[in-house]
Amino acid sequence: MISAADPQPSTETAAFAEGLSRVSDNLTRMRHLMGRRMIARTAIANTVPGLETAHLDVLDVMGRIEGEITVGAIAETMRIDPSRGSRLVTDLVSRGVLRRDASQEDGRRSLLVRTELGDALLTELQAVKRSLLVNVLGDWPEEELSAFSHLFEKFISGFEAVYPGGAGRPSPT
Repeated sequence: MISAADPQPSTETAAFAEGLSRVSDNLTRMRHLMGRRMIARTAIANTVPGLETAHLDVLDVMGRIEGEITVGAIAETMRIDPSRGSRLVTDLVSRGVLRRDASQEDGRRSLLVRTELGDALLTELQAVKRSLLVNVLGDWPEEELSAFSHLFEKFISGFEAVYPGGAGRPSPT
């Protein structure tokens, strides 16, 4: 884990320090914006009112799990307690967003699959997110958008490399 006591780069220049400061300040601004979870709240209101934003996190991580999708795999990917993962999944099943299927590898294991309603909710989430991004990035030149998308992916991958198992709960998106 990274801490304040970790050494600073020995070759840090004033420009590097200024760049780090700008990134840090903007991460705080972005965290405040994302903390409001407006994308998730809009998608929920448009499709399945009454869900929590954490329910959308379940749907999101399901797309990133390789292999069988189980409650345990969801909890691990979300970096939450298995009992919390189980409660979220149970609620999604009871609302018809997910269904349980038997594993072909182990009949005692339940696999999770999105229903039509779950697909609609995920589609709405993606549509709301795309609309927001078009509003924010729509007037950027293609070269800037391309550069930003590659650099942003590199930035996020760097975080994942520093915290491969996750340090605590994921930030809300």
